[in-house]
Amino acid sequence: MTERTTLASKPFSNPDVLKTPDKTHSATVDLGAASATKLVLQPGWKWSECVKPLVGGDSCQATHIGVVIQGSMTVVHDDGSEITVNAGDAYTFAPGHDGWVNGDEEFVGYEVAMAAKNFGAWSTDK
Repeated sequence: MTERTTLASKPFSNPDVLKTPDKTHSATVDLGAASATKLVLQPGWKWSECVKPLVGGDSCQATHIGVVIQGSMTVVHDDGSEITVNAGDAYTFAPGHDGWVNGDEEFVGYEVAMAAKNFGAWSTDK
């Protein structure tokens, strides 16, 4: 029988996975049934410039569910729809998008996935 943990906590300062592509700091902790990621994206970050060169493809193919703590980001979906999220907003982005940090303030957000998940560049060793 597999023992199931009912409570879990891990610090982002000691992540299970740390990825640092250009202008990106992504710290992911594995909580068993879920993983949580703290994203810190610097001004000038854009998926198509900072991550696409590592993972290829025309757009980000990951689903994102998160909360913005600081800063602002604009995301454009392949279907032409566009959204800007700001500090205090919860968001979801479907696969097939590009995004960029707005202004001179870094973007800080937290994302949660109910199963271990690789996010584009986060699945590489770079």
